Amino acid sequence: MIEYSINFFRFQGESMSENLISKTAQIILRAKKVVAFTGAGISVESGIPDFRGPSGLWEKYDPMEYATIEAFHANPKKVWNMLKDMAVLLERSRPNPAHHALARLEAMGLLSSVITQNIDYLHQEAGSKRVIEFHGSSKNLVCILCGQSYDRSKVKLDSLPPKCSCSGVLKPNFVFFGEPIPWGAHLEAKEEAASCEVMLVVGTSAVVSPACDLPIIAKRRGATIVELNIEETQLTHYISSWLLKGSASEILTLLLRELGSSDRPRVEMV
Repeated sequence: MIEYSINFFRFQGESMSENLISKTAQIILRAKKVVAFTGAGISVESGIPDFRGPSGLWEKYDPMEYATIEAFHANPKKVWNMLKDMAVLLERSRPNPAHHALARLEAMGLLSSVITQNIDYLHQEAGSKRVIEFHGSSKNLVCILCGQSYDRSKVKLDSLPPKCSCSGVLKPNFVFFGEPIPWGAHLEAKEEAASCEVMLVVGTSAVVSPACDLPIIAKRRGATIVELNIEETQLTHYISSWLLKGSASEILTLLLRELGSSDRPRVEMV
């Protein structure tokens, strides 16, 4: 059994403990549509450090030298040395209680979708069915010449860069700096943000554009924005309705427990 200790703090005159957890559960139960918007913080407990953090990938590799689409096209072998390190990190990761909690909320009919900035595929592995991958996914590689897709787990990285059967270079199917957000994912995410009544913002500081616009879109349409994070962010005082301070696993486990104690019948999300 996982044990959590709650750090109590004050936000707009309320203690974080049962008050805000209960308040969040009640608005979820009343809402016709709830959406989760997740970032790197939800996967830290799965062993994937925030790339921008003190032990993140960008401490070893300059993102402007390794993570732009221009760098990939100019020297794919060099960039693939960084991508190989990333692949090892992602392959070792497993969904944590926060991922499983969101999947459970969806199964209960209380969550419409997960919009994630992460490329780790952990939401799907935890059981979430409707996941909008805003920045793409590491699960597949795509040929930059013919567009053929490959399951990443079936491609050997003994020789870099990996090649397609047409001899084109394979690229992870996620967004590099300088690439546009996949049109379908961008449109679907904006529609979800604009139509939800509650948005759970989990483990993100919301500083990467255009993903950072999604809580703003939801707020402007009248949604309640509940932020779950270990620390305050730029959202806390300007966008968020309130902050549940703690790890994603800690808070979502408590929230799921609170929702599970409700006698309300399952709701069909629209």
